[in-house]
Amino acid sequence: MGKELKCPSCKKPTSWQDNPFRPFCGERCKLVDLGKWADGSYAVAAEPAPSVLPEEGQGEEYLN
Repeated sequence: MGKELKCPSCKKPTSWQDNPFRPFCGERCKLVDLGKWADGSYAVAAEPAPSVLPEEGQGEEYLN
């Protein structure tokens, strides 16, 4: 058969080989996972980006 693994969404056993939705067991679990990324349930930890403002008089050429 091929490598067996658990679906990261529902934890059912699924096959890696010949599975177009891998590592998920099917389309539903794949879409549930995508929805969690889209609604912010999942996030990659990172430091906030620094806010960089141009100094006075710089960058004005881009405003017009």
